[in-house]
Amino acid sequence: MNINLFVTAVTPGIALGLFIYLFDRHDREPVRVLLKVFVMGIISVIPTVFVENILSFFNVFPGLLGVAYTAFIVAGFTEEYMKRQVVLKYVYFNPVFDEKLDGIVYCVIAALGFATIENVMYVVFRFADVESVGFYRAIISVPAHMLFAVTMGYYLSMAKFAMTEEESQFYFKKSLTVPAVLHGIFDFILMSQIDLLMVLFVPFVIYLWVNNFRKLNVYYADSKKRNGF
Repeated sequence: MNINLFVTAVTPGIALGLFIYLFDRHDREPVRVLLKVFVMGIISVIPTVFVENILSFFNVFPGLLGVAYTAFIVAGFTEEYMKRQVVLKYVYFNPVFDEKLDGIVYCVIAALGFATIENVMYVVFRFADVESVGFYRAIISVPAHMLFAVTMGYYLSMAKFAMTEEESQFYFKKSLTVPAVLHGIFDFILMSQIDLLMVLFVPFVIYLWVNNFRKLNVYYADSKKRNGF
């Protein structure tokens, strides 16, 4: 294994993980719990690949329908579902999840665990002879996983701290459907190779950054107020 490529592959996930950890400055989460969620995010790749292979077997759709099936169902829905399962299983009902910003933090950490091992698979093994892959995935693919996770965590916290069961169920569903759709759009644009859609890719990525930083800032302000700062 090429050590330089391995470092290239894992650096984006670690850097973004450190960013989200430092962003949560008013009530930081236990490092041991964050590491556990990160590792479980890595492990979640195993069942994800298994399910994706099964779903891909049933992709009998022609042309763009087949691309859409792969983007939205095989990749978007499956990957976001598995990443959310990590948070639900290991921290959603844990006392450490005690404020809204925590939902974003833990979803991002789980997603970065997933994205890091996925990046290793692509950069170190699948495209080891294409130097640009590591760079493009570092600035596009890995951050995209983080942004989908911000959306997921935003709605998952809305569900956890909702005032009514009906409201909780509404936001719980959105915590999967919205990031899955965003993930599907992201993949569909890249996989379709349609020039018109590619023109829309940069505005879409800008939208993801702007919209999700707004969500981060809303919960940051909530954390700051909750903790008396």
